Amino acid sequence: MNKPVEGELVDNPKPRSLASTVMIAIGLIALLYIINPTAGLFEFLPDNLPIVGNLDEAAATTLLLGSLAYFGIEIPWPRKKRD
Repeated sequence: MNKPVEGELVDNPKPRSLASTVMIAIGLIALLYIINPTAGLFEFLPDNLPIVGNLDEAAATTLLLGSLAYFGIEIPWPRKKRD
């Protein structure tokens, strides 16, 4: 049997590891929390608290970016050129 060519579909893909499954779950939960389809009914910290009100969204964003980075999806950030 020939080896598959790069980009070709494989009949028996490697099973997903537990770490990958956990990272997918974390990413989906963080995305749902950021999108917040319940219109604010599901909040860990109410947004009307000064300073700390947005920390839960910041944590969810950090978890989402971390799970994307785990799978090799990097978000391009505009960087300032240093002289």
